[in-house]
Amino acid sequence: MVNRIKDKVAIVTGSTQGIGAAIAQLFVEEGAYVVYNSHADDGVAAAMRSTMDPERSLFVQGDVADPQQMRALVSRTVERFGRVDIVINNAGINVFADPLSMSREQWQRCFNVDLDGAWNVTQAALPHMLEQGAGSVVNIASVHGHKIIPGCFPYPVAKHALLGLTKSLGIEYAARGIRVNSISPGLIMTENTRKWLSEAPDPAAEEARQTAILPTKRIGEPREVAYTALFLASDEARFINATDILIDGGRTALYHE
Repeated sequence: MVNRIKDKVAIVTGSTQGIGAAIAQLFVEEGAYVVYNSHADDGVAAAMRSTMDPERSLFVQGDVADPQQMRALVSRTVERFGRVDIVINNAGINVFADPLSMSREQWQRCFNVDLDGAWNVTQAALPHMLEQGAGSVVNIASVHGHKIIPGCFPYPVAKHALLGLTKSLGIEYAARGIRVNSISPGLIMTENTRKWLSEAPDPAAEEARQTAILPTKRIGEPREVAYTALFLASDEARFINATDILIDGGRTALYHE
C-alpha cells in the first residue's frame, strides 16, 4: 500500500538519523510533504538532505527546547506547504545520572528536550490543526516510560511524563478532530545504539546478550518504528486516540528472564 498519507504535511523533529530519519523518509515515500529537523545543521543533516526529495521536503534547524524556534519551524512549514496535518515528536536525548550527583543542568536539559520539546512543537502546531479541524500528533516515548531500568535516572521520569502529556492532550482535543498518541520503542538498532554497543568491553558479546533477552531474539530496526508512526498518522487510525503502542518485541511483557 502506498500514498497512505498522500499530500499530508508532516513535521518530524530530531529526524536526521535513527528513528526520526526513518519516519521522515517513509512519510515522503507515502506521499507526504515533510519538514525534518535537527538542533544542528551539520554533516549528518547534510547527508539526510541528499536522500530527501527537495520538492516534498524541507530541513529546518532548531532546538525543540526553544519555544520560539519551534514556533518559527511551524511557521516555515505553513509558509512552504500551506498547513500542518501531522506532528511527530521524535527529538530526544538520553540523560542517565546518579540522582544524588546529577547536576541541575542535567535534570533541566532532560526535561527541556524530552518533555518540553514535544509540548513546544505541539503547542505551536495546534492552532493550525484546530482551525482545519483535524490533526495527528505522535510522540516518540520509550519503554523507559513503562519499566524502570536502574542507572537510567532521570530519563524514565521524562518519558513517563510524556505518556501523561499524550493522554491528556488526546482527551483534551478529541472532540475537535485532533488525535494524540505515542509510541514506546524498545531496543532499536539506531546509530546511537551501535555507538553504545561499540563502547562495551566486548561489543559482540554485549550485542549477543541484548539480543538474547528479547523474545524475538533480534534487535528492532528504525523502519519498524516508522511503520507504526505512519499508521497512527494516517486516517486508518482515525479512532485511535490517547493511546501508547509498545514496539519492543514483547520485552516488557516478560515477568522475568
